[in-house]
Amino acid sequence: MNGTKKAGVLAGLLLGTTFAAPAAPFVAGADFSDLSFFESRGKVYKDGGQVQDGLQILKNHGINCIRLRLWTSSAAQAQANAYNYTNNLTYTVPLAVRVKNAGLLFCLDFHYSDTWADPGNQTTPAAWASLTFAQLKQQMRTYNSNAIAAFAAAGAMPDYVQVGNEITPGMLWPLGQVDAYVNGGTQWSQLGQLMTNAIQGIRDAAGANMPKIIVHIDRGGDWTTTMKYFDNLIAQGVSFDIIGESYYPWWHGSPTSLNICLSNAAVRYGKPIIVAETAFPWTNTFPTSWTNFGSLYGFPPTRDGQVSFIAALAKVVKSMPNQLGAGVFYWGTEYQAVSGVNEAGFNTASFFDTGGNVLPVADAVGGMAAPLLIGTSLNGSNLQLQWPFSGAASKLMTTTTLAPSTAWSLVPDPIQNTGAVFTVTRPLDSSQSRFYRLQSN
Repeated sequence: MNGTKKAGVLAGLLLGTTFAAPAAPFVAGADFSDLSFFESRGKVYKDGGQVQDGLQILKNHGINCIRLRLWTSSAAQAQANAYNYTNNLTYTVPLAVRVKNAGLLFCLDFHYSDTWADPGNQTTPAAWASLTFAQLKQQMRTYNSNAIAAFAAAGAMPDYVQVGNEITPGMLWPLGQVDAYVNGGTQWSQLGQLMTNAIQGIRDAAGANMPKIIVHIDRGGDWTTTMKYFDNLIAQGVSFDIIGESYYPWWHGSPTSLNICLSNAAVRYGKPIIVAETAFPWTNTFPTSWTNFGSLYGFPPTRDGQVSFIAALAKVVKSMPNQLGAGVFYWGTEYQAVSGVNEAGFNTASFFDTGGNVLPVADAVGGMAAPLLIGTSLNGSNLQLQWPFSGAASKLMTTTTLAPSTAWSLVPDPIQNTGAVFTVTRPLDSSQSRFYRLQSN
């Protein structure tokens, strides 16, 4: 390739987009709740074979927000069974300080239970079990206020707060339990009151630094239930900022189902939407129960397949109406196999391999928040144009002149994800300069 032709082609690249600036940064997030737990079990985190702080590794690969869960467990419970009870205030505040000191955003995930809270388990904390409903409402306000005050006093004020974790069936059973598959019922009123008191407690402590409030359910591929749930919740006057949905393909359906659900939610509610949990295996040693539940939808359980899954997820989230796709949190990013701990297979779907080395998926998730610029390289007689997953919903356009009346045309060559970037390969045209831009769909 002669230098004249190379300079003429590359100088004509327009590095930019036609996107409007978002109201808030896109959340390229990772749940890293058990970092200190795994460190205490001798696990280390590496980048390029070098041991580093796990949080710094994530930041270096583009992750900008860390989610930490919070349980109500006692010191005795945490000591007796660390994996299932350790994430209490004593454990989580210092970890949140590490998150903030690393220059990362912080999302606090209240579980309102002594242990895991999810669609099958929303057990009221043991210390609250005998409270009346009136007392439980007050406890929610007091507990949330005190918890936020503790983080704030430590210099780790949350930027986002989840009021409950996967609370499709409600929380604090039985008083806050609901049936999300039907409309109405007195229990919805009680759930609404509990959540309103929780949010007021957060506001009491946060003041002018009020974090964004996320309501998180587990119906990423189920629009019917999502609609019934948020219709009921909004009818109770619960004030929140962001809709959060879990999406694991083997439980929640295809990327097409996710797209239908999130797009409909964006149109109906007009609120930002976050995929609050997702994961995909990087090895075929993942639990067979996952595919017994559903499907991996053609994505292979490999390192490349893990990245391809994130590329498909990015296309869905980035294509939301009115740019309401606000972010993604990957779950279990810190997981590594520990003897005697039932990790439900999520060590096979983490950001780190069996030796603790960071995997390409970290760049894929981090790339969803990367500056949207077109990079170029030469491959023989071809020009390669690349951009990060932040441009997942974009079209590559081209023209031969930047005159005011320029007409841009769609580049017909296929877009592929090559590693953690999108790539288009085009033959070089030595007869004229050519300009490129990314344009929203």
